Amino acid sequence: MDRSAIVHENFLRRLSEVDLPPGRAPVGPLSQAEAVSIYRSGCLCRALDRKSRAMQAAGQGYYTIGSSGHEGMAAVAAALRPTDMAFLHYRDAAFQIQRAEQVPGQSIAWDMLLSFACSSDDPISGGRHKVLGSKALNIPPQTSTIASHLPKAVGAAYSLGLARRHPPEHKALPDDAIIMCSFGDASANHSTAQGAFNTAQWTAYQSVPMPLLFVCEDNGIGISTKTPKGWIGANFADRPGLKYFPCDGLDIYDTFRVASQAADYVRKRRRPAFLHVRTVRLYGHAGADMPTTYMKREEVEAEEANDPLLHSARLLSEAGALDTADALAIYEQTNARVERVADEVVTRPRLKSAKDVMASLIPPPRACKPSNGPTAEARAAAFASDLKAMQEPQIMSRLINWALTDLMLTHGEIALMGEDVGRKGGVYGVTQKLMSRFGPSRVIDTLLDEQSILGLGIGLAHNGFLPIPEIQFLAYLHNAEDQLRGEAATLPFFSNGQYTNPMIVRIAGLGYQKGFGGHFHNDNSVAVLRDIPGLILACPSSGSDAAMMLRECVRLAREEQRLVVFLEPIALYPMRDLHEAGDGGWMTRYPDPSERIGFGEVGRHGDGEDLVILTFANGFYLSCQAQKRLEAEGINARVVDIRWLSPLPEDAILDAISGCRNVLVVDETRRTGGLGEALMTLLTERTDLPHTRLSAEDSFIATGPAYAATMPSTDGIVEAARKLSGAAS
Repeated sequence: MDRSAIVHENFLRRLSEVDLPPGRAPVGPLSQAEAVSIYRSGCLCRALDRKSRAMQAAGQGYYTIGSSGHEGMAAVAAALRPTDMAFLHYRDAAFQIQRAEQVPGQSIAWDMLLSFACSSDDPISGGRHKVLGSKALNIPPQTSTIASHLPKAVGAAYSLGLARRHPPEHKALPDDAIIMCSFGDASANHSTAQGAFNTAQWTAYQSVPMPLLFVCEDNGIGISTKTPKGWIGANFADRPGLKYFPCDGLDIYDTFRVASQAADYVRKRRRPAFLHVRTVRLYGHAGADMPTTYMKREEVEAEEANDPLLHSARLLSEAGALDTADALAIYEQTNARVERVADEVVTRPRLKSAKDVMASLIPPPRACKPSNGPTAEARAAAFASDLKAMQEPQIMSRLINWALTDLMLTHGEIALMGEDVGRKGGVYGVTQKLMSRFGPSRVIDTLLDEQSILGLGIGLAHNGFLPIPEIQFLAYLHNAEDQLRGEAATLPFFSNGQYTNPMIVRIAGLGYQKGFGGHFHNDNSVAVLRDIPGLILACPSSGSDAAMMLRECVRLAREEQRLVVFLEPIALYPMRDLHEAGDGGWMTRYPDPSERIGFGEVGRHGDGEDLVILTFANGFYLSCQAQKRLEAEGINARVVDIRWLSPLPEDAILDAISGCRNVLVVDETRRTGGLGEALMTLLTERTDLPHTRLSAEDSFIATGPAYAATMPSTDGIVEAARKLSGAAS
């Protein structure tokens, strides 16, 4: 027999017989009306769980994770305000139901059943996933909360203090709000969670505001692996900078009392707290999971005997708030109501086409106040002697620095963050002087944790800021790539565009550094970035392009709410010369702040028709060197700089190569999974031109004399061009 049916029948029988589990008397500030409301939320949570399983069995519902056993989270919701943003564990239906009681006009049973049925009428995901979440309830949707939402909760909490000092145009949260994020006891062990706890503690230890309430729902098991008894308490009771509050999640009075204390501590002290809620898990982990396949039947039945709704019925009766007959009537009426609503919900439309599914990949644009840019006086104060230097050609790193300065002067909601970006000014000096120009609240030196850096950016975006986090080297991104894939990029998709993560992630990357770092500081793998739907990947090759593209990236994030990665070629940061020492051929002047390179606009160097070299970044630099040598041999070439690596500007590329007889793709990323694969596919599918590619080997990058041995070279480009053009070598 289905365990949900067993729990249901046991509840009806035991409540009818007033056979209720023993426990403490109801104690605390919970009023009778609030207690009954919390019980009603628990009943609705239970009824929705049972119906979702029935819908799934009938082919009208889909994969779902139930919340039964965690009904006590309704008491946590009652202890918080609806203006407190909540990043929820997937077992928190009771929390969302109770919060709906705090916000007028909600049809919570209808809305949640639409989600269970994956109907396109679902008000949060539009039928894309069964998720908890609601814009009206200040609950961003989470799809798989194996701790991946904790770093952005830390970022959102940090944003509250920053917003007091620098209110952004699109500020979303009140100054007295706190942030709540919940998770299971098994997820607390995840490295992502541990990093978030550490970051919150590290921040609070320095007396920086961090109004964050961590809520651990401890049911003692993660799928089939048990959590050692006492582990969560032993792990979190005495952490520096993190106040510990334990409560019994089976007792709504105790849970409300302790959760209220924890929330009050966080709200008044602006410091993080850890609320440890002991719960039970009824049924199994998810879907058709059967707990009796990995737990003794006696253990399963002991958990079921501790049904939180039975505990609530006893407590309400002892408090004089609700007798058992009325408690039973509420339970049965709630089940009947859910049945009626579900009958209607399963008739509602569902997504059918790829176009429908993908409609929310790209978030909607938003209205922003126009800006005329900084005044001459503000620029003079910020740049000082650099204003004079702008009249002369400069290296790329300096032009990026000036572009960031102008952008931060123009848009007060921009905040930079990353390891060493402040006092040191970055490993390569790209962010030098920015902290002195804008202060440590807008140029934030973070701890060494890429997940926390990206989480800080995502969280700031939730409160209206325009974050520009820096990942120090491309290879370091792989420690944290799920923050982009699983969190930032999916948020508009699973919220039907209601929630977004507009930001620009600056990453120093690619290869060709002489004698420094090997594969950890020279990484030519961009496949993980190009594989993320909705993400824009920009990559400049010259200083002036970098400045103008960065301005466009800020526009894309600010006005179109896009997630952008700005990949800066490390080896070109200090590049001065092109063909010979002292020629200064790769330095450029700082373009006027009004100049931008539009999204999808490619660069073109030369008008040759014998051959076009299609490339980017270091490949563009090397190809310009090769172009001069080829012209001396009678091969007239043009070089096209793609600039925008994802999504590929296909039409612009085809227009730029028009009139050429041959195409050589020069790709400094790896042959397998590199950009060249997409370019070769484009040329094959949409042109009849002869084409070939020169790519990096499928290898990591070495340190020392062989630093560039695995990647395209000027000599290699010349040789490949000769062969493709039919010229003798």
